[in-house]
Amino acid sequence: MTTAVENNHHESNRKFYDRIAGAYDFIADSNEHKAREQGQQALGLKAGESVLEIGFGTGNTAIDLAKAVGESGKVCGIDISSGMLDVAGKKIQEAGIANVELKVADARELPYADGAFDAAFTSFTLELFPPEDIPTVLAEVKRVLKPGGRLGVVSMATVKGGEHESVLEKTYKWMHVHFPHLVDCRPIDPAAALTRAGYEVQSEDRIMIWTMPVAVVVGRMKAEG
Repeated sequence: MTTAVENNHHESNRKFYDRIAGAYDFIADSNEHKAREQGQQALGLKAGESVLEIGFGTGNTAIDLAKAVGESGKVCGIDISSGMLDVAGKKIQEAGIANVELKVADARELPYADGAFDAAFTSFTLELFPPEDIPTVLAEVKRVLKPGGRLGVVSMATVKGGEHESVLEKTYKWMHVHFPHLVDCRPIDPAAALTRAGYEVQSEDRIMIWTMPVAVVVGRMKAEG
């Protein structure tokens, strides 16, 4: 059950991404695309698979996922922003891709049946949720994955042993605490979050974007039996 504070945060994020939808590729994707493409490769999609994207944004990843699973596969995607849906829908239509279905929905209550997908993917989205919501999101993804299904996560990451927190990362975290309406996300440890949620971490890589670490993690559900 979500609280009023959580719903206010959700609504604030929705309005923010509605406003920037048309410019998001220019604002962020030029920096983020290398990390998300690495995450797609790590997920290892195969032709004919069904995959869910959490936070499809402007549709770039949905197009890549659709190409990876081929015409015999299926891509579904959710996002909280109707502005992003408009941008992504137009881009996918112009690309002539027919096996993608996008909708506005809440990742805390996924509108899909149990065991509907072979895989799920999310990039620069999980860290947007309040910490108390992340287990709920991961549990919902588990629910809609088939036994043995996998989840790929790309996110801003907390520093680990041997890494040093850059001035930019310190500033980013400070801004998130004091001005959350301007800086809507903060670094997390996705591998630890997946482990706590009952996934088996299959791979974890790290890259740097603007002196800040980004984690590329793939977790797998335990197969039945």
